[in-house]
Amino acid sequence: MGLDFILDELKLLREQALMREYRTIESAQGSYIQIEGKSYLSFCSNNYLGLADHPRIKQAAIAAINQYGWGTGASRLVAGNMILHQELEKKIAEFKGTEAALLFPTGYMANVGAICALVGREDIVIGDKLNHASIIDGCRQSGATFRVYPHNDVSQLESLLQRSSKHRRRLVVTDSVFSMDGDTAPLPEIVEITQKYDAILMVDDAHAMGVFGQHGKGMIEDYGLEGKIDIIMGSLSKAIGSIGGFIAGNKDLIDFFKNKARSFIYTTALPPAACAASLAGLTLIQEDTTLIDKLWDNIRYLRSQLSKFISNISGESPIIPIIIGSSEDALNVSTRLYENGILIPAIRPPTVPLGTSRLRISLMATHSKEDINRLIDTLKNIGVLTHGNAKHVKEGYAQTDVG
Repeated sequence: MGLDFILDELKLLREQALMREYRTIESAQGSYIQIEGKSYLSFCSNNYLGLADHPRIKQAAIAAINQYGWGTGASRLVAGNMILHQELEKKIAEFKGTEAALLFPTGYMANVGAICALVGREDIVIGDKLNHASIIDGCRQSGATFRVYPHNDVSQLESLLQRSSKHRRRLVVTDSVFSMDGDTAPLPEIVEITQKYDAILMVDDAHAMGVFGQHGKGMIEDYGLEGKIDIIMGSLSKAIGSIGGFIAGNKDLIDFFKNKARSFIYTTALPPAACAASLAGLTLIQEDTTLIDKLWDNIRYLRSQLSKFISNISGESPIIPIIIGSSEDALNVSTRLYENGILIPAIRPPTVPLGTSRLRISLMATHSKEDINRLIDTLKNIGVLTHGNAKHVKEGYAQTDVG
């Protein structure tokens, strides 16, 4: 039989309109991108502040390549630990208000590595139903008992903690901003409950960093919860405009992960140029919150325009979903948008539940009001936005950041 089953699986994906294929971008990432020589307005990037192509970030990366080369050649614990790794970790800890931080090549590796290091067969890990796939995979791979509470239902979280006293360690994990619905976790209530039951709390702040808080430090700053979260995970590949993930916390926690997190120990270190780019991105945010203010202006403007057609708009962040329904319909809408020069891929199962395939609109600070108006007009012209019949729901099981 060998690999013959693959053909059957691919056939089934095509029949169910679930086959994934990517488009090749020929330009820098920005509000406008080039595909096959044509310009497209992009509303699907996590490049929230438009920093991925910022001149200072590019200059920092180029300077780092000239000084340190490109590759690191080894894992951090062998010979790959370079000065820019340590400078970036110090900068992250300062930014997030913690004693220390630890870099991982990706956010996925940070979540999986941290969760698997923290808990095992004698423990329990409890997570929100809409947590990101990297959290879910880490929970499953850890070997710990894994329980899920309904999305943002703190009473059910408390009920699970009440019944989990037999376990050696209890870990609660949640996103702060949920990647497919764009809504936020009730962190103050979650902090209160986890402290009440002496559980460990880990917060994935990936989609909030550089977006929320007075200084763009994330949802923890936004809620005034600095110093009250045991473990903070974050990403450098979204608003920061670079690549990589990290864990931030007290020094003992970081020393623990250096020695226990397999996705840190057994992988080659990030290129120094990537660290330089992240340092530049963090510095830009610390120096000036103008881009964050512009992003929120765009968020408020798009929500005000959509509210004319959708009564209960989800998304309390740059992520604003419009539920279409079936995979086929979502794919057709995405194709129509593409034909009109707008890129928003269809998000389909298993990323979201059956019947909730959607457009996941993702805003950037670099979008203009004219760009947003063009999106709204196109959605009206192709029949997605019509008064009285726009469909929108907020339930399901988010699996990953891709459609």
